[in-house]
Amino acid sequence: MTDKPTVLFICKHNAGRSQLGAALLELAADDRYTATSAGIAPADEVNPSIAATVAELGLDISDRTPRKVTPELLNQADVVVLMKPGLDLPATPRGKVLQWSFPDPDSWSPDDVRPMRDAVAARIQDELLHP
Repeated sequence: MTDKPTVLFICKHNAGRSQLGAALLELAADDRYTATSAGIAPADEVNPSIAATVAELGLDISDRTPRKVTPELLNQADVVVLMKPGLDLPATPRGKVLQWSFPDPDSWSPDDVRPMRDAVAARIQDELLHP
């Protein structure tokens, strides 16, 4: 049997949108995918409002550390999801590239994040799990 596909979610700081995407795929994929994330210019920590809304679904991501996207990560990914179109990547991804457009939740409250969380979850279902 082949390894499960790797999906790499990328945003600018790897603190909000990309962390959210990876966490939601982890929750929804029943271990069929490896979900990971990275950013162009990583922040120091995961956005607390993102972590809080993911925790509501049963997954604690508050201890995850944002990391920089590298050519190696892009080469390992079967699917790359850009959570903001037009990001300047350090290399051409090997796998399929999806460009989704979600706003930066940098200063959002958990109440503000929930609708985006649900929209990202729906997009994961529609485009990754049940295309």
